[in-house]
Amino acid sequence: MRDRDCAPAASGASSFDKTGRNSMTVNRRTVIKGALAAGVATQVLKVPAAAQARTKTQELVERLNVAVLIGPLAAFEALAIDDYIRSSRTPILSVAGAEDMTQRKPNPWFVRPSCTSAQPSHPLGEYAAKELKYKRVAVIADDFAFGHENVAGFQRVFEDNGGKVVQKLWTPLNAPDYGTYISQLKPDLDAVYTGHAGSNGFKFIRQLREYGNKVQILGGFTPVDESLLQQMGDDALGAITGNWYSAELDFPVNKKFVESIRRDYKTDPGVYAAETYLCGEVLDHALKTIGGKAEDKETFMKALREAKVPNTLRGPVRFDEFGNVVGNIYLRKVEKKDGRYVNAVIKTYPDVS
Repeated sequence: MRDRDCAPAASGASSFDKTGRNSMTVNRRTVIKGALAAGVATQVLKVPAAAQARTKTQELVERLNVAVLIGPLAAFEALAIDDYIRSSRTPILSVAGAEDMTQRKPNPWFVRPSCTSAQPSHPLGEYAAKELKYKRVAVIADDFAFGHENVAGFQRVFEDNGGKVVQKLWTPLNAPDYGTYISQLKPDLDAVYTGHAGSNGFKFIRQLREYGNKVQILGGFTPVDESLLQQMGDDALGAITGNWYSAELDFPVNKKFVESIRRDYKTDPGVYAAETYLCGEVLDHALKTIGGKAEDKETFMKALREAKVPNTLRGPVRFDEFGNVVGNIYLRKVEKKDGRYVNAVIKTYPDVS
């Protein structure tokens, strides 16, 4: 069995391809036992996707005869291979947040153990309006599928609860500088919500503070990722984000995972690392259920969709009828603890679909 992991070849998210790959390496050593117990060899193939997502996927399925795919990372990549996954009937565990694949146009061969682009933003929208009593928020995000969907989740729930998104700014995925956008931010804001992906969140927050803007930062599950948090330093302090993961989660599996990543790669694991590990946990559970017989596609897919894994690094997970995860969403606040910057969990929303 081979699993495929990939990231956009040229974007703010591409820097996290290595992070996810590292976690899969740890995963294969410690988690995917179902395949090994059944005598099935595993191999990770690194496939840069970008505009070649469909071609590379077709190559893996037809030439290398993969039994299951893990990936891709970006929503636009998942949408690009959607039709082929259906026609080839290839099970895929993806971390791409593309909403349509588990909502309006569900793909029966698709399972997402992480979250949709908007899923963690829903609780944050409620929290900002109800508990923080915010009324005026500006949003800014990358101008591609993930950015728009991520922002939409926050806006929908925030405005349903009495708040108002008073400004939307969309930045190019490869923007070298955010100064022209920062200068456009309206005055008298309660907060700025950033939906930037990958290292773009780091760049935006740093430049926001360099321009002297001290507005409260809210964000999706990518802008203050632990893999960059130590470099962000005080610029990120106080930022509140919604995510299904934090390196601070006090679950035994997560503690071991964090320890392994810190030991082997000298960094803290964030969502980009955790999501590929999580895919491995779900895959392991399904393989054990069917005795490692991944060649029976229908049975294999049924085991993935029906998986109920009680003790993952993010807590308990299960899947809805469309293959999207149902699990905890954590609201996190960047704090300094024992000399390190961490995403401290300040509230848990259970069973978010």
